[in-house]
Amino acid sequence: MPWQQFVIETAATQLEEMEAALFECGALAVSLEDAGDADILEPGPGETPLWPRMRLRALFEGSVAASSIREQLERLLPERSDGNFESLVEQDWTQAWLAHSRPIVFGERLCVTPAELAPRDADLAIVELEPGLAFGTGSHPSTAMCLEWLAEADLEGARVLDYGCGSGILAIAACKLGAGRATTVDIDPQACIACRGNAERNGVGGRVCTLAPAQLAACGYDVVLANILARPLIELAPVLSLLVRGGGTLVLAGMLTDQVDAVAAAYAPGIAFAPPRRSDAWAALIGQRRGDAT
Repeated sequence: MPWQQFVIETAATQLEEMEAALFECGALAVSLEDAGDADILEPGPGETPLWPRMRLRALFEGSVAASSIREQLERLLPERSDGNFESLVEQDWTQAWLAHSRPIVFGERLCVTPAELAPRDADLAIVELEPGLAFGTGSHPSTAMCLEWLAEADLEGARVLDYGCGSGILAIAACKLGAGRATTVDIDPQACIACRGNAERNGVGGRVCTLAPAQLAACGYDVVLANILARPLIELAPVLSLLVRGGGTLVLAGMLTDQVDAVAAAYAPGIAFAPPRRSDAWAALIGQRRGDAT
């Protein structure tokens, strides 16, 4: 089915009125993007911040006349019928994703790749991922730093926890690299679905357990990974610290380089961190829990 989209800019104060008018005109979906240069990196819990000025893209069926949509919009918002219509070419989104994807190798032991591009003769642990419901393909610097650490670590038989698992990439990689079992946790049900599916697709479904945060029992994990954002990392410090066994490893990522000190301070004195790893504007902390191994 062909599609068309109506693109218009608006101030945050006009968003609700504009969005309602577009849906009344028959829009199937309305997406928002920044029309200026105002980054929103980390909203607080329950917050839905908006850019001061936004670009709205309203999706319509291609069979609906653009002139009819504009007439309705002029009636609903006489002073805001400006904007442009654009045709959208039907395409296979999976193939489009593959066209811009490639296998990514981490260290000397790990490769994350679309199944169609997986190397068949390399002596690597292969994690196959497809476009899906949840974030996490290994291309983001935070995820890449976690994968690089996993590729270096001795994980043979380890009990691993991936807190904020997204696609499950870290837990799956850990199992592929020798971990005995991985527990994954996420507040997003769709992420849990994606994680289970990806684990099955990679042949480690029987070793990956997916839970909601409330289902997570206190347990001394050998490795705890949390690739989320600085604020939740700080808020979760008492929980995550206790989930690592004495002598075990805690890997924290998703923070900006200028947030490292605040995150590290939240975990003192229980965790001793090595100097942070850095990639672009992002950083990761790898530390060991003080105390005897259990």
